[in-house]
Amino acid sequence: MSRGVLVVPERAGVPSGGTRYDLRMADVLRLRVVPVAGGWPMPSAADCAALDKTLAALPTGAVVLVDGLVACAVPEVIGPHSKRLRLGVLVHLPLPDETGLDPVVADTLARKEQQSLSAASLVVTTSAAAARLVRARYDLPEVRVAPPGVDRAPLTRAEPEGRRLVCVAAMTPRKGQDVLVEALGQLEDLSWHLRIAGPPVDARFAAIVQDRIERSGLADRIQLMGTVTGGRLDACYETADLLVLPSHAETFGMVVTEALARGVPVVAGDVGGVPEAVGAEPAGGVLVPPGDPAALARALRRWLTDAEHREELRRAAATRRRQLVTWTEAAKPLERALRDLATVAR
Repeated sequence: MSRGVLVVPERAGVPSGGTRYDLRMADVLRLRVVPVAGGWPMPSAADCAALDKTLAALPTGAVVLVDGLVACAVPEVIGPHSKRLRLGVLVHLPLPDETGLDPVVADTLARKEQQSLSAASLVVTTSAAAARLVRARYDLPEVRVAPPGVDRAPLTRAEPEGRRLVCVAAMTPRKGQDVLVEALGQLEDLSWHLRIAGPPVDARFAAIVQDRIERSGLADRIQLMGTVTGGRLDACYETADLLVLPSHAETFGMVVTEALARGVPVVAGDVGGVPEAVGAEPAGGVLVPPGDPAALARALRRWLTDAEHREELRRAAATRRRQLVTWTEAAKPLERALRDLATVAR
């Protein structure tokens, strides 16, 4: 696809799975990326005006895909422009599903999101689970699915005892690092070390996690690495035996496939599209109920104490690794969706 516009949130210096997805898909499909500044999930009047100006500058009939973080809370902007543009919305995570939202805010976001998605000519999600949820919640006739790809990577050289744990996720309540710290507090009798790699997007929550680590006496066993990208992120995976992702909600969970691409097994919350990322039997990881420190502790204890279980998961991860698709392959469903969008009458 030679043209088309992808409108994304301007999040300079804050890496995320959604940002990586947007940029990799845009690169493969040669979409023009247009960043828009704003505050989410509840944009201000100035944010709305900035998006309105950005969309107004595009030619009538242009094929435009707008990241849901930009589009879903502003139906007053999306609605009018959807009449002039061939406009689609890419939903990474439904806005009301962000952990810790005030119920009134969540209800407001759900109403706005329904209006925005109903106005769009195309809705795309990054997992089948998210597509089912969005279609049912908002009574949409069709939601397309375009899961992320993954970069090929060499196999990690595993430590036999599996003691090197890593959690790659932004520091926000939705990612559940506090649950992970509580679970590991139940495993003080075992040998392990955890690195938490992710930007402190929610400074208050990051401080809570830091305080729990110190109060639990685990400061010498849990390392908070902050923002990690590029070669440092590769090194996190390459020196890990197990990825732990204790999220309360995930549309897909790209870090799961990034770990599996290196043959690193996963223990993760059984939410959203994570089961799709982990894969079917033999699954490349173990799924646990979200927000349940005891269940997470049991899964981690078994990993750390059962050598046969570790080898089974490592073999399953290697199998899943061979099933993963590149970004070029992953872009094909999104390309088809955008080609269909280009045929919408205006």
